[in-house]
Amino acid sequence: MLAWARLMGWATLAEGDLLRDPAYRRLWTSILTSAFGAQITMLALPLTAAVLLQASPTQMGLLTAMEIAPFVLFSLPGGVWLDRVRKLPVYVVGETMIGLILASVPVAWWMGWLAMPWMYMVGFVIGTIHTVAGSAAQIVLTQVVPRERLVEAHAKNAMANSGAEVAGPGLAGALIKLVGAPAALLVDAALLVASAWILRGIPIQEDPPKPVQGSTARAFWNDLMEGLRFVGGHPLLVTLALTVGLWQMAHYAAVVVQILFATRVLGMGEQSIGLSYIALGVGTVVASVVGRRISARIGPGPCMLLGFAITGAGWVTLALAPEGPVGVALFAAMLMSFSAGAIFIFINFLALRQAVTPVPLLGRMTSTMRWLTLLAAGPGALIGGWLGEHLGLRWALAFAGGTSLLLALLAWRVPRLRQLKTLPSPDAPDLVAAADASGAAGRPAG
Repeated sequence: MLAWARLMGWATLAEGDLLRDPAYRRLWTSILTSAFGAQITMLALPLTAAVLLQASPTQMGLLTAMEIAPFVLFSLPGGVWLDRVRKLPVYVVGETMIGLILASVPVAWWMGWLAMPWMYMVGFVIGTIHTVAGSAAQIVLTQVVPRERLVEAHAKNAMANSGAEVAGPGLAGALIKLVGAPAALLVDAALLVASAWILRGIPIQEDPPKPVQGSTARAFWNDLMEGLRFVGGHPLLVTLALTVGLWQMAHYAAVVVQILFATRVLGMGEQSIGLSYIALGVGTVVASVVGRRISARIGPGPCMLLGFAITGAGWVTLALAPEGPVGVALFAAMLMSFSAGAIFIFINFLALRQAVTPVPLLGRMTSTMRWLTLLAAGPGALIGGWLGEHLGLRWALAFAGGTSLLLALLAWRVPRLRQLKTLPSPDAPDLVAAADASGAAGRPAG
């Protein structure tokens, strides 16, 4: 992957392009490498459950909920801990550990141990690592890239993912068909280890964490509450958490049934599903190229709401899709609309929340926001599984699409999002109000 990235020709980049910066370029290359592996896991894990283990929609919902549960359980204490340690080592160790846990799936398969409880364990452990290491990865970006260029950085990161999403699914589908879904996970494990190796030693300017004063338990609790007060006292962060949280509920209701819908309603095999997932990459490429321009033109708030509408329309369309070639084409169209809409949502959501947060609070803010936005994701996965099993897979997709479209309509009526045309700063009025609301906490200045 590193050699491939170098072949792209950094010398042809425009003056001042972020990819001319060696530290960001290494980070971007690591993201590209792990993204190729993610394409395998995105198909291999659910296919292992749905096809090899014949999981029911409810079991698929429970598997997804197990992946989400650690965010609810560990995000807040994880954020406090992150603000006390260096972030890059956490990111590197996390990439390596996810590779090891993924490698356990083919081992269990070969030993005859693989069953849904094993898959639940794998999902829970991966979710636990993502809870902490994923937050660390987001903070590392802010240590490499100036805040005023965060939307650009997130768009370029999305472009790295899009390259993997275009080439990866077809290769992943062929690999899964050749060696089986469990064995294909070994390739992702190797790519994650390579990603961690690339990350090692990225030059980062990070102040040493301040020593904890007084009782460790009391200081930990005070720090945790300080992060909650900061987010809870900042109107923009509260609004972002609520809207993206509701979208995540819709998202996970769709995720738990879309592979089942492809295999059991549309009759698609592993390779045809892999080829359809190329559309996911096409949507990401298009949105990554135009997303920053659209955000600059209409504002990060309206661009995020546009993403809600695009994803919702895709899920509703698939819910109405007929069987046969037309349905297969609409499955690919749904994946394209989902990836494009998700890019519009997250390049703006991530940049907005990072832009308004002082450096000493980035860890706690990131973990608190991830906790808040994923609170509804677990119930969403269970709702999708229940609807898929008791009413039909189409009903779960219709629920996801209808919820996302309604969210876009209602969120448009919120001036704080509709009128948000530029990235705010840590000393913006909303932040000042948040500081006043929690002044007793003694928050560090931004």
